Amino acid sequence: MSPGPRREELPVGVHFGGQAPECAIRLRGAGIAPRHLRIEMAPDGTYRLADLGGSAGTRVNGERVVVAAGLGGDDILRVGDTEFTVHLAPSPKAGPLPMAVWRPDRPPLAADRASGLFIEAANRAHRQLLRQLDLRRRDVSAMDDRELRAIATELLRPIAEEEGSRSSIDASQLHRFVLDEALGLGPLEALLADDDIREIMVNGPEQIFVESAGRLRATDARFSSETALRGIVERIVTPIGRRVDESSPMVDARLPDGSRVNIVVPPLALRGTALTIRRFGRSRLGAAQLLERGTLDEAMLEFLRCCVLLRRNMLVSGGTGSGKTTLLNVLSALIPPGERVVTIEDSAELAFDHANLVALETRPRNIEGRGEVTVRDLVRNALRMRPDRLVIGECRGGETLDMLQAMNTGHDGSLSTVHANSPRELLSRLEVMVLMSGVELPLAAIREQIASSVHLIIHQARLSCGTRRITHITEITGVTAGVVQTQDIFRHTTGRGFHATGHVPQFLEGLGSAAERPDLRLFRDHGGLMGAA
Repeated sequence: MSPGPRREELPVGVHFGGQAPECAIRLRGAGIAPRHLRIEMAPDGTYRLADLGGSAGTRVNGERVVVAAGLGGDDILRVGDTEFTVHLAPSPKAGPLPMAVWRPDRPPLAADRASGLFIEAANRAHRQLLRQLDLRRRDVSAMDDRELRAIATELLRPIAEEEGSRSSIDASQLHRFVLDEALGLGPLEALLADDDIREIMVNGPEQIFVESAGRLRATDARFSSETALRGIVERIVTPIGRRVDESSPMVDARLPDGSRVNIVVPPLALRGTALTIRRFGRSRLGAAQLLERGTLDEAMLEFLRCCVLLRRNMLVSGGTGSGKTTLLNVLSALIPPGERVVTIEDSAELAFDHANLVALETRPRNIEGRGEVTVRDLVRNALRMRPDRLVIGECRGGETLDMLQAMNTGHDGSLSTVHANSPRELLSRLEVMVLMSGVELPLAAIREQIASSVHLIIHQARLSCGTRRITHITEITGVTAGVVQTQDIFRHTTGRGFHATGHVPQFLEGLGSAAERPDLRLFRDHGGLMGAA
């Protein structure tokens, strides 16, 4: 152990500590990574610290941290056996420190906000608020959101008024902006409150796009800095036990309302943290809403309802943003209450009421690189939980083989989604994903397994106008000459809309009672039950 603390002076900017020669703070010892921590020095002498991995960890004033903000020269850092403090190095030039090095001007936040003035004021107010809250010593974790927001509101009010008078900007607008950035989701708050927005795409702190009504458009919303954006990222991932940093720069997460979140941080994201939020709305869509929106017609919905009750194994395919998860949610809600259902997801998104439901979610590896639980691990374990049906949020790798085996060994009626551009392409993707399991199987055996396990493919697409349609409901009819055979039951085509092809599914032949058999009028071309005599 070193004989005592040593003094490190760093200029404004980003610096690294670790064993690598290029690190500003050279550290030695077991468990210390080449780049173990990152320090972002602010012009006011405070800094933000992020632990980048390594089993030795990073401690601030005796407490292990992953991210800590608002730190100053009085804080003692410890990595392994080394203790040190960090101070802002004096500027070699007279006058103020070059603020542009730390925080360049941004484009306008809104028509009535001057870019440079507002952003500079917001950053100063944000730092003052963090200093006064003294987050590293106040037991913030013991406060609920309402209490913490009330304290922050009182502390921020005089700060915002002072900044407002100094910079001639709206103090109330500044107060609201800084409060949302410090304790909420910043400019995302207003976007998440808009039910018409289905997707939010953050391309770094200066650029936010949204999708509404199937169209992409740029917004005038901005984050005050990359540091503020990273703070909001931490507030998203920490409550669900996940982390994102330089050693683990990509993560999938979710918001309390179930919205899906994907995050990529530097150095992978070259222009600043990339954040994508896929929203599912305050209330999940049901079968009635899909009918209203024209995703399918009544004949198709009735057929799918019968298939769920008849325990047919179904895969929902489609491209990104085509509505696969929404449709999977609707189909899952049709499962009878007397059955035990186990759902398995990377990031929990399914939300349907069921009396006997077990919801499982994967877990990433921890900061020491251990403890990862994959979809494949959960699928294998779920088979020991006596499920009647498995619902897998998405198959994208070796777990596909385990899913097919489950479907073929007493777990009929299972459901999942797969990314694919057509039903035929889905079959090719299944073959590739089975090979990713590491089990060496001949292609003929894989195709036989697919044909005997999967009964129906439901393909959904997002059209150029932004609407979503089920374009194919396709039956897998078997294998002939080594090729998996399919037959469309329903289709959606330009000009004709939804229509039945006239094909009656083969699996109906094995049904004994008429009560189990769906009305054959469903399969008449155009009209279904509504057009039947």
